[in-house]
Amino acid sequence: MRQLLEFIKRFNYVFLFLLLEVFCIIMVAKNSYYQNSRIISWGNSIAGRWYKGVNSVGSYFGLKAENDRLAAENAMLRAQQAASYISFNDSVFSINDTVYKQHYTYTEAKIIKASWTQHNNYLMINKGSLHGISTDMAVISPQGIVGVVVNTTSNFATIMPVLHSNSRNSVKIKRTDLVGTLIWEGGDYRYATVIDIPTTHKLYQNDTIITSGFANDFPEGIAVGYIEEARTDQGSGFYHIKVRLATDFVNLDHVYVVDNHFKAEQEALMAATAENDEED
Repeated sequence: MRQLLEFIKRFNYVFLFLLLEVFCIIMVAKNSYYQNSRIISWGNSIAGRWYKGVNSVGSYFGLKAENDRLAAENAMLRAQQAASYISFNDSVFSINDTVYKQHYTYTEAKIIKASWTQHNNYLMINKGSLHGISTDMAVISPQGIVGVVVNTTSNFATIMPVLHSNSRNSVKIKRTDLVGTLIWEGGDYRYATVIDIPTTHKLYQNDTIITSGFANDFPEGIAVGYIEEARTDQGSGFYHIKVRLATDFVNLDHVYVVDNHFKAEQEALMAATAENDEED
């Protein structure tokens, strides 16, 4: 308290000057309409800038919740797309009745741990078996293909991304429908390789690569990447294609886990078919 009194005593002339200045401004404002309007305008401008700054800070801290909400909404919208349904046509008494059944559903998840510089990379998400996540489910991002779920716990799951030496995914050239296999040979996380594409068709730089839909995990038409370079391995009859991946793994945040509702049925059918071949 004593220090406060000493401070006031030391700068009493300054405080008196400021007080008189405020008093003069008030008197001028009261006796001059123009000055009053200018002062009010100036005060409103200062207040507006202050509230704008406060609102910007508040909006920044609210971005996480907004991003989570948008990701959940996008998952719902993806599930409503025509590609997420499968058509069953039944002809009864010459009447064609087409019934659409849900083929794929999408669960939004957040990446909580990731690597992209190793030879075998992995991602971890904040959803697990309690949220309907199981092994072998496909994982995509708003940009394109990500990988496949390989392990789950109640609340978490790990993903083998395309940036893994054991990753194999069926893809195709969008322009020609030629089907090949996406692999990763290590090195730059921005690029992968497509093999098994025959050289019967000419390829061009920036040709789009998408998922083929032939596997039981990824829906058809998910973006994979763009041809950076295509060379022919001499005598093989196949291209060796360098692909610029559509997904930016360094900045990957939210993903969607894809549930194929017919996967078990499809796999059981293939297993039964293979068993019949062995018996023959």
